[in-house]
Amino acid sequence: MKTFLAPGPAELGFWLFDLLDPRIGLQNPLWLLAAGFQLWMLVDAVRRREWVWALFIVIFPLLNAILYFFLVYRAAPSATRGFELPGAHDRRRIKELEDQIHHLDKAHHHSQLGDIYFQQGKLEKAAGCYRAALERDPDDPDTQAHYGQCLLRERRPQEALGLLEKVCAANPSHDYGHTAMALAETYQALHRTDDAVAAWQRVLQEHTYARARVQLAELYLAKGRAPDARKELEEVVSDDAHSPSFQRQRERVWVRRARALLRQA
Repeated sequence: MKTFLAPGPAELGFWLFDLLDPRIGLQNPLWLLAAGFQLWMLVDAVRRREWVWALFIVIFPLLNAILYFFLVYRAAPSATRGFELPGAHDRRRIKELEDQIHHLDKAHHHSQLGDIYFQQGKLEKAAGCYRAALERDPDDPDTQAHYGQCLLRERRPQEALGLLEKVCAANPSHDYGHTAMALAETYQALHRTDDAVAAWQRVLQEHTYARARVQLAELYLAKGRAPDARKELEEVVSDDAHSPSFQRQRERVWVRRARALLRQA
């Protein structure tokens, strides 16, 4: 009968060396498993902007990947961690809403389903859901606003106009100013430049969105008001330097656009 002996320190050291050596490790399933785990932790660290941890994982991969897993990844709220295929959460939520619509057929379920399709860029499906929601509750401002934004993205600004104007007239700050920004973009799409300028100015009375400042600056430039445009663009660049990382990530497209326009203004 054979007796199993636990590996001593020397044998364990050689095994770890082999595990970290890709020339040998490619022949070892454990190496592939460890490499996949390290890549998973590295991607998660980059996604969370944990740059120091990402550097440590690159320099000392196995040990720091394990430490990161227990000290950062496992410590994160459950809603922000976990590996799943892209779109898996949305697919589950779509199935839940479809079941609720089948059994209850409530307006807000149709509207929520439309929001998911809108975020996915499936505008035709989103529009159908919003129409179904409005058939059941024609006065819901959220559905009206989101349907209006969907129509705008479908390049149907004339149809979007009435919905967005109605919501903004009742509540100018609806959806934290995003509905008002959609209205301003609708005016621009309809070549109602003066209305668009006024709409952007109203937004900026209560908010500091780079999206609003940049598009207002573009209208100022088109009207030959370069000093006014530079003022808005400089505000965008200045705010970016002092914004939290999540906001900088969200508005980076507009900040790049502001920098490019400043070079022209």
